[in-house]
Amino acid sequence: MATLTKERILEALGGVVEPELGKDIVSLELAEVLAVEQEEEQWKVRIRVKSSIPAMHARQRMREAVEFAMEKLAGQQGLTIMSEVEVVPLGSNERTLETRKVLPGVKHVIAVASGKGGVGKSTVTANIAVELVRRGHRVGLVDADIHGPSMPTMFDVLREKPQPVEKGGKSLIGPVESHGVKLLSIGFFADPDQAIVWRGPMASKALGQLFTDADWGELDFMLIDLPPGTGDVHLSLVQLVPLSGVVVVSTPQDIALADARKGVSMFQLESINVPVLGLVENMAYFTPPDMPDRKYHLFGRDGVKRYAEASGTPFLGELPLVQAIREAGDAGRPAALQEGTEAARAIAAMTDRMLDVLADQPARTAIAPTEA
Repeated sequence: MATLTKERILEALGGVVEPELGKDIVSLELAEVLAVEQEEEQWKVRIRVKSSIPAMHARQRMREAVEFAMEKLAGQQGLTIMSEVEVVPLGSNERTLETRKVLPGVKHVIAVASGKGGVGKSTVTANIAVELVRRGHRVGLVDADIHGPSMPTMFDVLREKPQPVEKGGKSLIGPVESHGVKLLSIGFFADPDQAIVWRGPMASKALGQLFTDADWGELDFMLIDLPPGTGDVHLSLVQLVPLSGVVVVSTPQDIALADARKGVSMFQLESINVPVLGLVENMAYFTPPDMPDRKYHLFGRDGVKRYAEASGTPFLGELPLVQAIREAGDAGRPAALQEGTEAARAIAAMTDRMLDVLADQPARTAIAPTEA
């Protein structure tokens, strides 16, 4: 009587291809045979497969492909096989440069999100990007805030236009560079005063092209400035882009925190499964220039910090409400460049903490400054 082994099952599964990665699930080490048991003349097999696309429909197609492979094996071996197939999302921390097609030259992709608008998410994104460049890293930034793209202003490239680049016989979008950061924004493709009125699918498709049709080259970090809230664009990006983690920004006030909680819970959903690297409390306090020892907590005190402690989420730090940060953003020269200032010190401390948390994530590429 024929014997069914894990080796035979894996050989059969070698014909199942992961659609995004273009390789079979066995060579990618995405398939695991949990159990092979015989009951009289029937074999029971339990298999777990990881899918790089977290969407339910994609996982269902993967399940069907694995079940078909097992039916084919049963016919070839003259066996009766009852297969139990579990398909789970491939966690972002399990993706490597070798197991993804989108942004293959980027070591870490970090999204910056907020539950609501107006809390300084774009300011935080821009300053983290510049701080990483100051430390010797190669950095890219995608402004995915469709309806309020602000990065062209914050990097003083409002009138710049990305230029086409020929690479490998294909015409790609060449990112604009400012302060050492490679930058692409929907704002580059519209008049500064023009409203961008797109439905979800159109916005998602346009944003996707900023990742798949651009010449990003080799980067240590890519930051994504997400739109506020939790919506279709967020889901599309999570499915397309291999996120290493997300940073959530909020002010201390209760109404902003309520929305920030929703943002955190969205990324923790099983179908999304993106590590939350931490929370940033922006506009935490105001210190008058003539009273440097005084702090006024205009929007409440330690709200984000308390939520981080209660939820077990890392707290990355607080940024003060100072005029210099606003002026630096409007002038296109992020505050992180102003060494020795209160704002620059706070940004550096926040970035330190983010890198520490990222380094502690399992299966990460080591973080090291780019050699000159």
